[in-house]
Amino acid sequence: MPKKPKTKPEKRGDIWKQFSRQIVGALLILSVFVGFYTITTENKGVIPDVSLSQLAQDLTAGKVKAIKIQGDQLEITYVAKDEIKHSQKEVETSLTQTLAVYGVSPVVLGQVAVTVESPNGVGFWLANLLPFLLPIFFVIFLFWMISRQVRGASMQAFSFGQSRARIIDPADTRQRITFKDVAGVREAKEELFEIVDFLKSPKKFLDIGAKIPKGVLLMGPPGTGKTLLARAVAGEAEVPFFHLSGSEFVEMFVGVGASRVRDLFKMAKKAAPAIVFIDEIDAIGRHRGSGLGGGNDEREQTLNQILVEMDGFEPTERLIVMAATNRPDVLDPALLRPGRFDRRVVLDKPDLRDREEILQIYARRKPFAEDVNLRTIAERTPGFTGADLANIMNEGAILAARENRKLVSQYDLIRSVEKVMLGPERRSHILSDKEKRITAYHEIGHALIASVLLHADPVHKVSIISRGHAAGYTLKLPLEDRKLESRKEFLDDIVVSLGGYAAEMLIFDDITTGASSDIAMATAVARNMVTKYGMSDKLGPIAFDGATQRLWSGYGTVSEKYSSEEVSAAIDREVSEIMQVALARAKNTLLERRPALDGLSEELIKVETLEREDFEKLLILHGIKPKELLAKAVSPEKKMDAPGLEPGTAEV
Repeated sequence: MPKKPKTKPEKRGDIWKQFSRQIVGALLILSVFVGFYTITTENKGVIPDVSLSQLAQDLTAGKVKAIKIQGDQLEITYVAKDEIKHSQKEVETSLTQTLAVYGVSPVVLGQVAVTVESPNGVGFWLANLLPFLLPIFFVIFLFWMISRQVRGASMQAFSFGQSRARIIDPADTRQRITFKDVAGVREAKEELFEIVDFLKSPKKFLDIGAKIPKGVLLMGPPGTGKTLLARAVAGEAEVPFFHLSGSEFVEMFVGVGASRVRDLFKMAKKAAPAIVFIDEIDAIGRHRGSGLGGGNDEREQTLNQILVEMDGFEPTERLIVMAATNRPDVLDPALLRPGRFDRRVVLDKPDLRDREEILQIYARRKPFAEDVNLRTIAERTPGFTGADLANIMNEGAILAARENRKLVSQYDLIRSVEKVMLGPERRSHILSDKEKRITAYHEIGHALIASVLLHADPVHKVSIISRGHAAGYTLKLPLEDRKLESRKEFLDDIVVSLGGYAAEMLIFDDITTGASSDIAMATAVARNMVTKYGMSDKLGPIAFDGATQRLWSGYGTVSEKYSSEEVSAAIDREVSEIMQVALARAKNTLLERRPALDGLSEELIKVETLEREDFEKLLILHGIKPKELLAKAVSPEKKMDAPGLEPGTAEV
């Protein structure tokens, strides 16, 4: 069961209990300190004292060697064993006058070495008072530490509902980012230039009766630069940037999130013109009324407060709210209506030119060798986001530093691309001869079919060196970026995915678990063709991907179906037929080119890795034209004129 929140008297009682425990602990520490000091002082040797009359007798008897005078204190050194004794004279009289009273003549006193040292006031008082002052200072220090902790606990209780936003000051040049630091996203920059212009000169908008959007919602896949672009807007406008995540509003106590929202907007209004950026707003901006807590749910209260604060904006406040999410479909409609987040900016994955620009930005302050070609790296990374490209540049520098080289080479960047896509090489994962042979035929099955089929992507690399969870891999990359994919391209991709499975059945008359990921990927593509893209001849252009929805009822999840059992069975039959036809095409393709399959596999077993140039030379030796020659044979009207899919890899 959840714990009951403590009342104010209970909290004060806990504080005083903690305070009393700390006092007891301080007293115990003080007692130990005093005891240690007493033991150490008692262990010191005690210097004996002598009276003035005894001193006079010893002087007369010639037993005294020297006398040192410090104020009214006398330090007497005897002839025998250089023994030292202490005595004390009168303050107002000199030593000669004092000893003359006891019958010591100046002649006798002149035979003794008498020295006078002027007493130092500070040293004298410290020597006498320090043993008493040290314990007092120690106690004061302990009480100061205890009071500081108690004061901090009380202040933390008072600041529980305050905003925890991080602020980037426009004068901080180290953290300032402008549009020059953000590559690509050209359309998004154009949309946000108006926000920058309004924050700099709002008068020209207000004079003509225009109202700038209060909220800007940045939408796009993870890693496309939503947070970076928001910071760039603040940097261009030279205004304070308040940044926090949506999850930072949510606490276990209801009302804390709403209190933090009020405090955040209060701070931002004082610093206006300013930008408030809420990252991952879907953490608090989901559809209301779908949770178990109903209207008392903490997230709903926080969202309600955000809506109220955005409605309370005045046109002259020059306060812009920016938010980022990769799940705009789950946001509450009230958050997206005009007057709240009026402007929605979509950030897509970068194309070839954008990827090259992004690589150039992340290449700053990195020493490169002369063979580095960022255009080639951009061509090998279709579908990569800005965060992926930053990771590639960083991994390339790490690989060069690991090998104690001062310059980053093209080979380092190519290896970093494969490491980001598939994971690090596992050369310690040694395959047996049988497994190595199976893996080689499996990968050549993928690569050979991809090189033969007209609508499949060309092969850039084939390897049987383990990376990540794969025992081997075939790297396929499109000739150009494309946004659209045709039915023929989907079907050829399925055939290529089943190439390894077909090669194992053809050569070894058996199948292994290495084709499991290929089968799963091919099945997903086939099902999407039938249920999502309307590419089925039998079922026609109907979308079945929403045939079953899982809804939240407040007491659990329930399923609501929009298609009959007959339609679901027909979908399964259509997917199965696509897979069977693709498998038959893969088998026939490999049977027709059995000599090439054997020759390429044996070569791959020897060298373990075949790059694109070496692979294409082997294809030509076996009478197979490379992908580029096949592409030239296709008429322009048969080619898809559309940029990017993510790179395809078939792995064991």
